[in-house]
Amino acid sequence: MICNALTIDVEDYFQVYAFSKVVRYEDWEKYECRIEQNTNRILELLDSNGAQKKDTKFNNALSHGSPRATFFILGWIAKRFPALIRRIGDLGHEIACHGYAHKPIYHQSKKEFREDVKKAKAILEDITGDEVIGYRAPMYSVTNRSRWALEILIEEGFQYDSSIFPIRHDVYGFRSAPRFLCTIHLNGSFHNDFQMLELESNSKIDFQNVKCIVEFPPSTIRMCGQNIPISGGGYFRLFPYWFTKRALISINHDEKKPFIFYLHPWEFDCDQPRIRGAGLKSYFRHYNNLNKTESRFKRLLEDFRFSSIKEVLKQNDVQVYDCRQTL
Repeated sequence: MICNALTIDVEDYFQVYAFSKVVRYEDWEKYECRIEQNTNRILELLDSNGAQKKDTKFNNALSHGSPRATFFILGWIAKRFPALIRRIGDLGHEIACHGYAHKPIYHQSKKEFREDVKKAKAILEDITGDEVIGYRAPMYSVTNRSRWALEILIEEGFQYDSSIFPIRHDVYGFRSAPRFLCTIHLNGSFHNDFQMLELESNSKIDFQNVKCIVEFPPSTIRMCGQNIPISGGGYFRLFPYWFTKRALISINHDEKKPFIFYLHPWEFDCDQPRIRGAGLKSYFRHYNNLNKTESRFKRLLEDFRFSSIKEVLKQNDVQVYDCRQTL
C-alpha cells in the first residue's frame, strides 16, 4: 500500500491571503489567536484515529518516534507559540517552513524573500534543535514569474519544496509543471534553463554534483485534458468526500504514485471570528463547509496511509542532499 504525504499549513484564520486586503500584517497582533487549540485538535485526531496503519512494510508507523505528518509552520506563529512547535516535533511529526509573514513570493523582491525564509527557518531550528529542510510558499506562490525563489531556497539549505501547483488558478499555479514528485535542476543561467524531471518509481537521485531541489507538488487528477486539484484545503471542503476518495485512489492504484494532502488548522474551527469586507469569493473559499472538515478528515485517515514528506521521500528512495556546497 502506497504511503502518502500528509501536510498541515500552520497559520491562523486572520493570516490567510484571501483576507489580506482587509487584514493588514501590521494588525495581526490585534486578532484573537486560535492556532493552539486548532492545531492541538489535529494532533489529537492523528493520535486517536491513527494517521498510519501497521503492516509488514511500515511496521513502525504508529511508534512514538515515527513522523506522521509534515507541519509547514509560519515563522510568525512559531515565534509566539514555541511550546506548540516543540509539541508537534515531540509527537514525531516533521517541522517544515511556511515562511515568516505569509506574503506571496511574487509580491516580494529577491532580497525580501531571502530574509523572510531565513528568519522563519532560524526560528524553527532554534525551537526544535533540528534542521529544517522543507519549504512551502504562502498561496503556493512559486509560479512562472517567481521561479527564481527555488535557487534561493537551495542557497538557504532547503532540500525539498512543495509550492508548485500544476493548475490554472487566479492566484497561483504553474500549469506546465509535472504532477508528481520530481527533481528541479537549475543548470547554468537559471532564468534561461529551467528543467523539471519527473522521478521514476524507486529511482535514486544523486544530488552531489548538480544544483537542484526536490519538488513534491500538490496533487491533481487529469480530467477532460485538465489538471483538477484534489489535494486538500478548500477543494476538500468543496468536493463531496466520495469524489475526493475516488480521485486519490486513482492516483495510488492507477498511476501508482503517492499523493500529497494539505489542510489548515483554521479549517477545523467552525466558531472562528468572521472577517468582513473581503468579498464574496474570498468569503466562500474560506468558510464553505468548515463544519465538514473534521468528519471528512477522520474518514481520510481511515482510508489511506500517511506519513511526513521526509518519510515518503525515503520510501520512494529519493535521497535529499544539501545542495549548498555545489553553488
